[in-house]
Amino acid sequence: MTGPAFACSQTATLSDRDSPATLAKVPSTTARDVRLRQLVDKYLQLVARILRNAGVGDADIDDDVQRVFIATANRLDDVRLGAEKAFLVQTALHIAAHSRRSAARRRETLMDSPPDVIDGAASLEEIAERRQLRLTLDQILSAMDVDLRTVLVLFEMEEMTTAEIASILDIPPGTVASRLRRARSDFRERVATFDGMPRTEVG
Repeated sequence: MTGPAFACSQTATLSDRDSPATLAKVPSTTARDVRLRQLVDKYLQLVARILRNAGVGDADIDDDVQRVFIATANRLDDVRLGAEKAFLVQTALHIAAHSRRSAARRRETLMDSPPDVIDGAASLEEIAERRQLRLTLDQILSAMDVDLRTVLVLFEMEEMTTAEIASILDIPPGTVASRLRRARSDFRERVATFDGMPRTEVG
């Protein structure tokens, strides 16, 4: 996906300096520590993006990323080699759902716009446009059915295959394809209600 709205979504990640903070909160032995460190190094940004695009507010991203890796550390011995990515995605989606419910109870908005990466060459208008695109995308995704949004985020934003998504969500590939078609249609219809939003972002 190359549209500006989805490209903008990729800015909602964590910096590498967050890795030590995450690791400091998880128990490990020597062998487990090596494996866990490799998972953090490889999948930290993926987990952060999934949480963000699954509706976790920016103020909660750091804490929820840590919760994902703490949960992973606690279950690491049960996660077979090669299945770590699927486990992390499943855990991130579960924690994102819990975070959304908690935020709703607190009556806090889930749609705060993320901090922009300040480009010295970018004008104030460009920065404002980026922020508005991100806010609009957040509003659209948050209004979608959770099942449809999940498939759309994993396929379009994380560029996973339907087979990978089916394995992660434990549903048939045909169900993934059906949800993706419905999600794309739903997304287009919602995009059409926002003035100034490109209408060819998906598919």
